[in-house]
Amino acid sequence: MSANLKTVHDGAHTFNLLIDGKLVAGATTLDVINPATGKVLTKCARADKAQLDQAVAAAKKAFPRWSATPIESRRQILLKIADALAARSGEFARLLTEEQGKPLAHAAGEVAGSVAMIQAFAAIDLPNKVLRENDVERIVQIHAPLGVVAAITPWNFPIILLMIKVAPALLAGNTIVAKPAPTTPLTTLLFGEICADLLPPGVLNVIVDQNDLGGFLTQHPDVAKVAFTGSTATGKKVMASVAGTIKRLTLELGGNDAAIVLDDVNVKEVAAKIFQGAMMNSGQVCLAIKRVYVPDALYEAMCAELAELAKAAVVGDGLDAATQMGPIQNKAQFEKVKEFLEDGRANGKIIAGGNALDRDGYFIAPTIVRDISDQARLVRDAQFGPVLPVLKYSSLDDAIERANGTEYGLGGTVWGRDLKRAYDVAARMGSGTVWINKHLELAPNIPFGG
Repeated sequence: MSANLKTVHDGAHTFNLLIDGKLVAGATTLDVINPATGKVLTKCARADKAQLDQAVAAAKKAFPRWSATPIESRRQILLKIADALAARSGEFARLLTEEQGKPLAHAAGEVAGSVAMIQAFAAIDLPNKVLRENDVERIVQIHAPLGVVAAITPWNFPIILLMIKVAPALLAGNTIVAKPAPTTPLTTLLFGEICADLLPPGVLNVIVDQNDLGGFLTQHPDVAKVAFTGSTATGKKVMASVAGTIKRLTLELGGNDAAIVLDDVNVKEVAAKIFQGAMMNSGQVCLAIKRVYVPDALYEAMCAELAELAKAAVVGDGLDAATQMGPIQNKAQFEKVKEFLEDGRANGKIIAGGNALDRDGYFIAPTIVRDISDQARLVRDAQFGPVLPVLKYSSLDDAIERANGTEYGLGGTVWGRDLKRAYDVAARMGSGTVWINKHLELAPNIPFGG
């Protein structure tokens, strides 16, 4: 890897796969689109099935030696990886904005968070635990690595969601085949270049596909565990595909996270926090606030505040310092979000936004929809875009029942001054994580899931 690596925007860098410690060209190439322009940013290597098999074989071959490496040595290597990522944080942040679309400051935050995640996981210890010991027996529980882990990541947070799979897997002594989303492969490939210098060959491998190799990877008999973050529909396919080999499986899928506003809040203050929780990363967050339940007495004021915030938001290219919200990441999702706009228009009243912006790229105006039914698609499904429905309630019991009336159960929020009352409401929400008067605060040592 060259010490004076040029950034992608000058067209000089070649993005290769990482297989068995070597940076190699793909069987073919893949066009990577800048969502702020809708045009090709660069090309990167694309693997075929033979290269996928080579990556799995390399990870399997590397496993005995890596798993036998003392945990303290693995920890130190992880810390070196964190340092290497931090040293090139500006380069990673710009590349992330170019391939994903988020504002540069948000991209820098994701890179910094990724460094912090590696460091936090590296600090975890995995001691043996004596369960029973007496004159005739000694029973010890140990933490043993599984083998090859497939880490499959999405396009909304390509770096940090990779780190929360890679760092704990490496610390535990597993080897990895990472497969990023085909619309955001570049930062993962660049991370592979860092690791090529710091990890033994085969411990981490990176392959890129066009959504055509996932089934081969998840079904592969030499893969011991699959860690997948993505849509619920794809997650169902992943779960079915691992059944034949009875792999370990971690899924982090879609959310339709409800916010319940209580009747004692300061509307202006809470509206700003709800808007941020809904519109961060242009709404492309599994744990984003995706529907808001507001009491009758506060409904008009809340709708008005959210609408003003939406109208004032600056939408543009993430490389522009003035930009507060970037584009939708890819054309397929852009078309889906436009369908949600139409549903909001047909089944509710749009009071801000409501349209795709007339410019290059995949831009949607932040949109607020009021007077909409719980049966509307915008309320029932996960829109994964900057479109927020606001619903009215008269009874708190009714609001909780409606908030829970979904097949999703990832996250939720409660907003209220009376903390005891807010806690009681949160305890009744059928979600894996519920926050009170804040949103999306996650730490590596706190359980997270649906």
